[in-house]
Amino acid sequence: MADYILEMRNIVKEFSGIRALSDVNLKIERGEIHALCGENGAGKSTLMNVLSGLYPYGSYEGDIIYNGETCKFKDLKDSENKGIVIIHQELALSPYLSVSENIFLGNEQAKRGIIDWDLTEKKTTNLLKTVGLKVNPNTLVSQIGVGQQQLVEIAKAFSKSVRLLILDEPTAALNEEESANLLELIKEFRRQGITSIIISHKLNEIVNVADRITILRDGKTIETLEKEAINEERIIRGMVGRDLTNRYPERHPNLGDVYFEVKDWTVHHPVDAHRIMNDKINFNIRKGEIVGIAGLMGAGRTEFAMSVFGHSYGSNISGKVFKEGQEISVKDVPVAIENGLAYVSEDRKALGLNLLMDIRENTTIASLGKISKQGVLDKEKEVQIAEEYRKKMRTKTNSIYQKVSSLSGGNQQKVVLAKWLMTEPDVLFLDEPTRGIDVGAKYEIYTIIEEMAAAGKCVCIISSELPEILGMCDRIYTMNDGKFTGEVLRKDANQESLMNLMTREEEGVL
Repeated sequence: MADYILEMRNIVKEFSGIRALSDVNLKIERGEIHALCGENGAGKSTLMNVLSGLYPYGSYEGDIIYNGETCKFKDLKDSENKGIVIIHQELALSPYLSVSENIFLGNEQAKRGIIDWDLTEKKTTNLLKTVGLKVNPNTLVSQIGVGQQQLVEIAKAFSKSVRLLILDEPTAALNEEESANLLELIKEFRRQGITSIIISHKLNEIVNVADRITILRDGKTIETLEKEAINEERIIRGMVGRDLTNRYPERHPNLGDVYFEVKDWTVHHPVDAHRIMNDKINFNIRKGEIVGIAGLMGAGRTEFAMSVFGHSYGSNISGKVFKEGQEISVKDVPVAIENGLAYVSEDRKALGLNLLMDIRENTTIASLGKISKQGVLDKEKEVQIAEEYRKKMRTKTNSIYQKVSSLSGGNQQKVVLAKWLMTEPDVLFLDEPTRGIDVGAKYEIYTIIEEMAAAGKCVCIISSELPEILGMCDRIYTMNDGKFTGEVLRKDANQESLMNLMTREEEGVL
């Protein structure tokens, strides 16, 4: 008979009359790694927020049985006291505090109201050993990478005597090496008897690490798969309700001449002006072409795109930008937009959206001049255009007046794309366009990207997912240490050849 550490029975959760969870049932065996899969908006994070007490008892229907006891958590502290700790996709660390300060924030090691820093540092050192992180406890969090920050969050969870660890998209912002290390760490936790629940859209990782998988669709439990039944195709069928035969839309490019070109582009760090982030980069893209930039984290991909888009990153920027053979200015963001450029940030919540605004306002915010007359906003025109883009992007929402903060990740990304499409760009940089998005929503966004290219737009995709680069791009630049190290056509590329180019020092062409 199975030993269940957790049972969630008939969970119902509503928001403003809309049912997000409908009689959801979940059983987690003690010491297992259990994956929770589903499309964006399926209810995965909502269910975990119910479990952790973020949505307190009384705000939902159903029962939570943990270690054989019916629990009625009032808040996060309540669940943490029982050993249930959740790590959200957006890391909750203060960049201006040290690693040790972050780990014990709210759980300070104090005697008679005075923090014992020696004890804090000693405990931090032991916790960092547990998660395999080799950094000084006094290092500021802003000075370590995203992968290391993820390990700090896990160390913080262990400081609370975790028995059930919930990880929401733990590898979304990590490169392949960091992701592999984190998954091995979770397997080690399993050997120590710690139970883990993982929410992830990276199905290959789920297949590798999970003992069992529960699939949610439209707020309902669809099924739980045992280890022997787990494969990517089976998971996708459960998530979307059908077989998804193609991960990427068919591509029949009709390429024109070189339309956009960047020559000898050099960018220095915004604070340390002696540090070169992009070194004499040459880049071009044809009309109707989808070009990819592949590189490991820190290669300089985002810095390149942001600096070209109105110098929104960097200092001492030099080089020239050409459009249809004529040099253009990209000295600031408004001028870059005027010259037909757009940039979709890798961080949609921090840089892509205003989370306090609704869909309508976020869609039109970069194009207010198009819906204004003599500086006065035409509200009717704004509503009409926002509704047109909602339909065009197939955004799942009740209304364009819905706050973007309440949308799933995939639908938030569609709003970001709508915002920049409304500016009518000729050249569109897409930085990690499907990060944290499920396989069904990914296909929809890929289709939108394909439609842009078919309409003659120049599209550049920056992605850490090599299958995405290979599946969508006609031509691929590889990057390492601020330089382009290779250029290859899709038909000549595979993951191994791209990785070789991404890790070499000198430029080469396959």
